[in-house]
Amino acid sequence: MTSRMRSRTTALLSVATAATLATTGCAAQDSTSAAAKNGATQVTLALDWTPNTNHTGIYVAQQKGWFKDAGIDLKILPYGSTAPETLIAGHQADFGISYQEGVTTARAAGQDITSVYAVTQKTNVTVSVRADRDDIASPKDLDGKTYAGFGAPYEKALLQKVVQEAGGKGTFKQITLNTSAYAALYAGKADFAMPMPTWEGLEAKLTGKPLKDFQLADYGVPAIYSTLIASSGQYLKQNPEVARKFLAVVDKGYEYAADHPDQAADLLIAANKSTLTNTELVKESEALLAEEYYRAADGTIGGQTAKRWQDFADFEFTAGLLVDKNGKKLTKAPDASTFFTDAYLPEAK
Repeated sequence: MTSRMRSRTTALLSVATAATLATTGCAAQDSTSAAAKNGATQVTLALDWTPNTNHTGIYVAQQKGWFKDAGIDLKILPYGSTAPETLIAGHQADFGISYQEGVTTARAAGQDITSVYAVTQKTNVTVSVRADRDDIASPKDLDGKTYAGFGAPYEKALLQKVVQEAGGKGTFKQITLNTSAYAALYAGKADFAMPMPTWEGLEAKLTGKPLKDFQLADYGVPAIYSTLIASSGQYLKQNPEVARKFLAVVDKGYEYAADHPDQAADLLIAANKSTLTNTELVKESEALLAEEYYRAADGTIGGQTAKRWQDFADFEFTAGLLVDKNGKKLTKAPDASTFFTDAYLPEAK
């Protein structure tokens, strides 16, 4: 999933172009005019990378015909050179797969994007080293070591926080990954990385190159909605009922994935046979997501909290990572309660 993480770095760099995209008409049609097709309402969803287990609920619902039953003609936009955050904020996609850091950065810069559904409730990234690195027993041992990352601005601040909380200074070298995290670690190119345990961590284990993980939450880093679904305020305002129908189906898909991970994995693979060829990895990833990531502590799926959004926004602000639409650093932390909404989730939520 290294490439997917790199796409998120691209998202940070390209989201500022959203306004230009919207005004220059780079896409064929403004997404906020929900077009009817064969009696159904077309809804577009932009992916953040190639289909993977973070997208399972969507493909489950599609394979089972639940979108069609709800009167929705879902068009899934494959990831390309334009990040989903840019497409959403530029009103060229109705919804898109995003993540908390991407939405926070975009909203701070004045972009029209709002999180509407949390796919994962647990931070889906860890600080990892080779499992056989006995010299690294704690993040404090990462001082002076080499980190292989993706070039995103938040990486350094996050890792410094982890190392310092563990008793270290937070000084380390950085290189940019051009391969998977575990491959870079086992090739001796770097000492630590930040892979996704639900994909690269499992892939590393299956290929005989296991990793030792340090959980961010154990070292003072706020919990992160690592995968979420976002939309724009403009779309939600103009199409509230469509948004509710869409998210009700999405929620049904992820509930199914959480309750029936093996069957959900089969449906995901069936929809993406040419992409998801490592069925063992997909199955293990889906099982782990269902066991630890889809559901919140209270057992619910999809919901978000203002505290969690504000905690992360405060962390980003303190680290000097948030800038306004002119590229100037914010002088006070933003009110992150407006960065998300649960208003379009099923009433039972």
